[in-house]
Amino acid sequence: MTKNICGREVQSSRRDEIGFQFELRELKPTATFIASLRDFFKALVIALSLFILAGCQTSPPRQTEHTGPWNLNALYQTPSATWGSKTGLVQEVYYEGEPLNGKPTRVFAYLGRPTKGKAPYPAVVLVHGGGGKAFSAWAEHWAERGYVALAMDLSGMGPNGRLPDGAPDQSDQTKFRNFSESEIKEMWTYHAVADVIRGHSLLASLPEVDRNRIAITGISWGGYLTCIVAGLDHRLKAAVPVYGCGFLGENSVWKESSLARMTPEARALWLRTFDPSQYLSGVQCPILFLNGTHDFAYPLDSYQKSYRLVKPRFRHVSVVMKLAHGHIWTNKEVDEFIDRTLRREEFPEIAELQLSEKNVKATSTEPLKEAQLIYTTETGPWQQKKWETIPATIAGRKISAAMPVENPVAVMLTGTTKDGLRISSEYSDGKH
Repeated sequence: MTKNICGREVQSSRRDEIGFQFELRELKPTATFIASLRDFFKALVIALSLFILAGCQTSPPRQTEHTGPWNLNALYQTPSATWGSKTGLVQEVYYEGEPLNGKPTRVFAYLGRPTKGKAPYPAVVLVHGGGGKAFSAWAEHWAERGYVALAMDLSGMGPNGRLPDGAPDQSDQTKFRNFSESEIKEMWTYHAVADVIRGHSLLASLPEVDRNRIAITGISWGGYLTCIVAGLDHRLKAAVPVYGCGFLGENSVWKESSLARMTPEARALWLRTFDPSQYLSGVQCPILFLNGTHDFAYPLDSYQKSYRLVKPRFRHVSVVMKLAHGHIWTNKEVDEFIDRTLRREEFPEIAELQLSEKNVKATSTEPLKEAQLIYTTETGPWQQKKWETIPATIAGRKISAAMPVENPVAVMLTGTTKDGLRISSEYSDGKH
């Protein structure tokens, strides 16, 4: 005889895999069932105890995530803000920063809001570089594209000069001053990172913002900060550091200047606390590294070591021949990468190079309208290397070119998509 129980036909009386007797007709457990159940749970407790004990003895200790000196729980809270005048799509705002020398600070920013489309909108955090400021035109650029955008100042400045309660200035003398462990929270990088994350928290609190579609991009020192913030703030859904990277103590424009002038103890502390290489492995969102072959500040060797800290599934790279360095927010690759990522669409890329004595090959994820092989045979500073370019052959999504010399110092394939996006492979040392 069968009965329907919870939509399933079962026998009114049967013995299961471990000998339990069910009397469904009377719905009363038998003595055999109770004894078997007691034995089963005794065995289960013993097994779980042995499993936990074995785990305690043989499993490595759980590693806590490296967050440096920043209290992320505090920075994720919405900062207090005071709203100012509005011009077109952009409004002034002052928001709460980190204490400096025991006193509160404020951060000045421009917030751009779109007028077209329907809320909630995607949003973007805009991080300026050295010599920069809160750029209203940058916020307006993104507002016109349908984003709520926050462009903050990270040098203690307001719209009309130095704020009396501003954060540290961004001169190299301030960034790279000698300091001790007790002074970490007085340093420029500490404040800049905190103020960027607080800016994200402010954006996420706005009713017109989709807090699940917020990205970040920064230029030069802003790219440096973007690398750190992307490794810390896992609320972000996309990141684009332009030029900036880590390993500044191994090769950068500051290695032989500002870093060299620090005491050995302060320099080691700075690199241990404030170099992006300490945080990039924590990135958990798609990230595009955009740089040029001849960047004066962030050379390609440090750049490659930096982006290779990021898990391959998140990592995208575009190296452009002689990309100009400056506060340029019209690079199409930045806009398109953020657009596509927040729409959960793929950004085009050139896969890992396949090298032989005669050929260099790779595949692209989107059709290309042109492609080149670029290479250098020169040693010495990356900023001074001469790169050669030869045309590559495109066959569908396959790219190939003849290996130009026997032992190039660096070689890569670059291309332009039909939409005008400049993409590249990672560079290789030419070994095969």
